[in-house]
Amino acid sequence: MRILMLVPFLPIDQMSGGQTRWYHMIKHLSEKHEITLMSLIKDGWEKKYIPEIEKYCKNVYVFKRPKSPWTFRNLFLTLVSFNPLVVIRNFSMEERSAIKRELSTHKYDLIHAETFYVMPHIPKTKIPIILVEPTIEYSVYQHYVDHEVLPIFKFIYQFDILKLKYWEKFYWRRATKLFSVSNEDREVMKKELPNREIGVISNGVDLEFFNSKKVKKKNPPRILYHGNYKWMQNVEAVNLLVKEIWPKIKTEVKDAKLWISGRNVPPEIIGYSKIDEDIEISESIKDNRDIYKASAVLVTPIRGPGGTRLKVLEAMASGLPVVSTPVGVAGLGIKEGRQALVSSNMNEIAKMVINLLKNKDKAETIGEEGKKFVKRNFDWKSIVAKINAVYDETKVNSNNS
Repeated sequence: MRILMLVPFLPIDQMSGGQTRWYHMIKHLSEKHEITLMSLIKDGWEKKYIPEIEKYCKNVYVFKRPKSPWTFRNLFLTLVSFNPLVVIRNFSMEERSAIKRELSTHKYDLIHAETFYVMPHIPKTKIPIILVEPTIEYSVYQHYVDHEVLPIFKFIYQFDILKLKYWEKFYWRRATKLFSVSNEDREVMKKELPNREIGVISNGVDLEFFNSKKVKKKNPPRILYHGNYKWMQNVEAVNLLVKEIWPKIKTEVKDAKLWISGRNVPPEIIGYSKIDEDIEISESIKDNRDIYKASAVLVTPIRGPGGTRLKVLEAMASGLPVVSTPVGVAGLGIKEGRQALVSSNMNEIAKMVINLLKNKDKAETIGEEGKKFVKRNFDWKSIVAKINAVYDETKVNSNNS
């Protein structure tokens, strides 16, 4: 089939959860379909990644968006219009014109959109639209307002959340077929649209990639947290890890080190390493296997909703045992105590990590069970097979309507 795919950020492997998802999805879908990709970028240096994704696409088009959401234009339009900030920040008139031109000059079997806020670029069309929501945006925004915004300003933010929720639901309704990435998100969406059929297209892992490299474990053992710190949930989780979990671990396992890695690490997190010499910061990881396979345990004390949980899947694919809050492994179908250790209590999480550091056999068992679990449920090849089935069904229904 001829597929027009729209994503908000350029698909780049191991850059962020969403970008990694889109890269591997396109890579495997290209074996059966002809894909034209349209994506937003905020920096010119991102164009260096275009040749890699062009290997799997007939055409790749990119369009500029503001580097920061907090521009005068964005804030002004947010205040005077009924559009939320995330829509205004990620809208490109150039992209909308390009899509309109593309649809008028080329025949497409369907449009595949990832995230609701790329949908405003799509003009009125009879072409079936598949929409996948990697994150329920209004839920993420609500968590931010509840925990980070001063009470005096909450009313202003709450109005933006109302707008966000309205438009998110509007575009859910507009899609021909609608999907979440987890059963938990699906249930949230079903409460908003009880009469709408909603499927699940989960995230995946390239198992061959993670199995193809051996990395020696670091000594002393490393307790790992990995993420993109532009996401508030990751900053919040690291603060919990450093302040509530790490001190208890240090008391019991004195030679352990806390390893915080990822992109866009903020100064407040870098500052932890200046206070505590046993906290290490790594900002330029080129190969995620080098951190997962070198660590002793991944700890994800995430409390905020949203995100792709890709770090958990990648850790499991690497055989690394995972200790997490229920939110941190939400939607994966993990059996607590078998494929991962899970608790909402920070003291319990600390005890779980200590237990794994002191009991290597148990750590290896949890790691192996996690690896088997990912192989059974989250291999990209099997996930893309489900997407292909959705494509086929959508085309048949479209032809019969």
